[in-house]
Amino acid sequence: MKLPILLLSVVMVACSNDPAPSANSEQAASAAVAALQGSGSASGKDLYAACSACHGANGEGNKALNAPSLTNQQSWYLERQLLGFRSGVRGSHPDDAFGAQMQGIAKTLPDDAAVKSVVAYIDGFKAKPAAATLTGNAKRGADYYSNLCGACHGPNAEGNDKLQAPALAGVDDWYLLQQFDHFSKGIRGSDESDRYGYQMFMMGKTLPDAEVAKDVVVYIQSLAD
Repeated sequence: MKLPILLLSVVMVACSNDPAPSANSEQAASAAVAALQGSGSASGKDLYAACSACHGANGEGNKALNAPSLTNQQSWYLERQLLGFRSGVRGSHPDDAFGAQMQGIAKTLPDDAAVKSVVAYIDGFKAKPAAATLTGNAKRGADYYSNLCGACHGPNAEGNDKLQAPALAGVDDWYLLQQFDHFSKGIRGSDESDRYGYQMFMMGKTLPDAEVAKDVVVYIQSLAD
């Protein structure tokens, strides 16, 4: 199960294609769907019990299941992404296997109120920056970030609510890299009805290659508190 969040959230994987969901990931997703389907008018805490199968009891994430941490992603962004999965505007591309999992799970939430409820519960988790997993040229990444990303996402990757640009600092670096890769290939954001995703789809074409994208993410990770 994965939430975007980011990002846009923005971004990316070092390899050219995502691996297929693992057996453990599939089992966790199936368990999550079953729990949500039986939740009825459950509280946010009850609804999150299904999410914890992949994202962890405290929203800490699980890279092995391709599930990012949720604790450093803003509530308005998480809500927007869940609604995007529910509507099918996100997770419908045939090459987005993990997005398809999230779409199936999000669609079991009965209504917008349930989305708000589970996001409010997630918002109660203690924020903790995700650990760095990537290495690269942070100086080069800083140059590209300042020129291309900072105007929307902020000089310190703190995000800008008015521009609907989520914070990036503290989000899992591997997840950011994966999502940028998806944006650059049109796996995410190519649907023009996804206004902010489409903006990132266009921005995904501005970085010259995957190594520069990784350097940008390494720099973003260096800004985490």
